[in-house]
Amino acid sequence: MSTKLVSLYLLLSFLVLLPFGSLAQPVPAVDENIPHLVTFGGEGEQAWGDDDFVQIIFFSVPETFESPIFIRVYDPDTGGEVDEAKGEWDTVMRYSVYGGEGACSEEDARRSNLEGNYLSGNLLGSRTFAEHPRYDKNWYTFGPFNPTEGELLPEYGGYVFKLVIEGVEGDDGNLYKLFLTTEGDENRPVEGAFAFYFKYKFRLHNDVNEVSHIYPYMTSEVIAIKQSNFDWDNDGFIRIISPSKNGEIVQTSGDDNWANSRHEIGDDDHNSSLDIQMIKKKSNLVKDNNVVIFLENQYGELMPFYSIPIGGIPEYKYSIGIKPKK
Repeated sequence: MSTKLVSLYLLLSFLVLLPFGSLAQPVPAVDENIPHLVTFGGEGEQAWGDDDFVQIIFFSVPETFESPIFIRVYDPDTGGEVDEAKGEWDTVMRYSVYGGEGACSEEDARRSNLEGNYLSGNLLGSRTFAEHPRYDKNWYTFGPFNPTEGELLPEYGGYVFKLVIEGVEGDDGNLYKLFLTTEGDENRPVEGAFAFYFKYKFRLHNDVNEVSHIYPYMTSEVIAIKQSNFDWDNDGFIRIISPSKNGEIVQTSGDDNWANSRHEIGDDDHNSSLDIQMIKKKSNLVKDNNVVIFLENQYGELMPFYSIPIGGIPEYKYSIGIKPKK
């Protein structure tokens, strides 16, 4: 077995043992402190903070879990108080759940540029939403699904389901949340389950005192990462906290452009999460800031963000690099 696969199996063995509870089930997760996910209509402008008008979220359910599961969407329509209007509400969103062979293992489903066969796997459920007061600040439920309808991928923790959110028509911004649950009419966590994503699109807080987080996990074969972010709007700064990094600053983007930077990963950061913190500037509030971000390893492969910090929120080890006097 390759070193990479060994690292993945060790990681997922650790994941299965974690007492996730309710923190692992919502997307965005509690520890991320992100208000909403965001996807714009397919006729939108990239400058509003969405580079391709599609978002993909994966959910992993342990092989040992045998009860039906549901995927719930909060505020699935585009209209009302939560969403971002661009003129009249004219946006149609499509939500599609996929399982079976290729749902996650298909490389096109895990790329930063959505081309090719990213709608891979077996279509298990789909629904389109236009503006509708019934769904404003309310939940819509997909399922029930048998866990075995997902794609069995032990390296990703069990049976994997893919939710694809697409802006079919219009130019408004759709803001929403997700929850993986055991019930069709309420949010009850699936024991041992978690969410992960390779490219993340979300709305920052309209409060300069709020700090948002994302948590990639560094397996032992990762020696460097390249982070890319889009449409940050010069809204403060992004930094990395880890056992060896005490606030390492990453390159950030302006309006309607990409920025990237490379960061070394040392032995002390292996088998640990990174805490990538997004800190808004204290003056001249940037309101309704939508951001896109993804990570690649030294081979150019996209790395997943997990819905909780695996191993706990990392802290800088002040003793690293300090040698005693002879």
